[in-house]
Amino acid sequence: MKQSEYQKYDAVALADLIRRGDVSSREVCEAAIERANQVDGRLNAICFPQFPEALAQSYNKEAPFAGVPLLLKDLAQEQEGQPCTYGSRGLKNNIAPRDSEFVRRAREAGLLFLGRTATPEFGLKAVTESTLWGPSRNPWDTGLTPGGSSGGSGAAVAAGIVPMAGANDGGGSIRIPAAYNGLFGLKPSRGRISSGPFVGEAWTGASSDHVVSRTVRDSVAMLDVLAGPAAGDPFVIPPPSEPYADLMHRTPGKLRIGVFTSSPYQTEVASECVAAVEETARLLENLGHHVEYARPEFDGMALARCYLGLYFGEVSVLMEKAKAEFGASENDFELDTRLIGMLGRTLPLPEYVSRRQQWNDFSRALGAYFGQFDLYLCPTTGQLPAKIGELETPSHLQLAAKLMLALKAGKLVHKSGQVDQMAMENLARTPFTQLANLTGTPAMSVPLHWTSAGLPVGVQFGGAHGSEGLLFQLAAQLEEANPWFPQYDRLVEGVN
Repeated sequence: MKQSEYQKYDAVALADLIRRGDVSSREVCEAAIERANQVDGRLNAICFPQFPEALAQSYNKEAPFAGVPLLLKDLAQEQEGQPCTYGSRGLKNNIAPRDSEFVRRAREAGLLFLGRTATPEFGLKAVTESTLWGPSRNPWDTGLTPGGSSGGSGAAVAAGIVPMAGANDGGGSIRIPAAYNGLFGLKPSRGRISSGPFVGEAWTGASSDHVVSRTVRDSVAMLDVLAGPAAGDPFVIPPPSEPYADLMHRTPGKLRIGVFTSSPYQTEVASECVAAVEETARLLENLGHHVEYARPEFDGMALARCYLGLYFGEVSVLMEKAKAEFGASENDFELDTRLIGMLGRTLPLPEYVSRRQQWNDFSRALGAYFGQFDLYLCPTTGQLPAKIGELETPSHLQLAAKLMLALKAGKLVHKSGQVDQMAMENLARTPFTQLANLTGTPAMSVPLHWTSAGLPVGVQFGGAHGSEGLLFQLAAQLEEANPWFPQYDRLVEGVN
């Protein structure tokens, strides 16, 4: 199979070609490897290539994705005997003792693991730039970030190395790289995909695994593979009435869709992100849906503080684990990570619990909203992709160092405006995604808009808990009405 031919197919189509004997799995994997060798030197998307292992991997020839290559994210998608660094020098010695549930189910589905994709340290940023791996780059413009934290996966899929790649989302990390790379990405409901066996609820239930893909049906078919509980999971949510691959083909009917474009954190929203939503709203009306400007009623700054409390706590615990289990030192972590870890260690426990309990307020507000609307539509991100290195400004680094010194001296408390300033820098560019994480509701980014300069801009739809089927139905309808797959032809000959 020629590389150029390989890129014309999504994962579902490749599996069908292999099943029919029109092409062999080895030919498909060789085409993927050839594409990786052609473009990854410019993208830096793959941090651990496993090309020989993929070619030698056995698979169930009757499985739904039999013989199709997949890249795993180097964060939480543990593969037995392979490193899982979380993008950190502090976890470079973390060798997985067994497969995660995500990897086990992907393996059973016949997928062949081509390697692992880069992530920022601990998955903490909406850019994929780590000291360990260096910056990953956006194939639409290699001077820009592919987003984060699943930025390596996003870049690899958009550039045609693989048709879909593993991703996870604790604050937007599936949807942000989907938006920046012109891909489809859905964060499932809390509990839809098991996070086992190493954790019960990833990021206290805020995070979920899934994939980024070039077509809706690949994400749909992959959720059919991944969904369902594992032994020891904290709870079980009802399965869909039928496979998502069947539900996807049913009409969503006439939907009531609420629209908003202003940032819940009162931060600036780029005109291109607003235009993408407005253009999508017109498309929805043409498809017969009822569209009305209305936003959920919740305290946006309270949501930001609650998310940041989670952020601080999770980082401090992971740093301590790296030190205790893998011999990491404080200097093995990046400056921002060390500061966030210190904020986590100094956050009073009652305040952490209070912030965690406040997640209920956002869930109830969103529940009331879904009493009026079936879905919401808003920008996926507040800004277009940052330039590589843009966020590591001298002033940012100086502020981080200053805060660390103040913390060490006991002269800084969490109510400090400086803490808010530093933390909000990480959320200002992507203020629309955290709501779905704290409420545990599904949300998807759909690539429906491109700027005049040729950059993709995603729009986000969110639904009530368990409404993945409805989201997939609408996504399929939008994909048919405004297909985006032809856009990837611009990347076939290489990356910009």
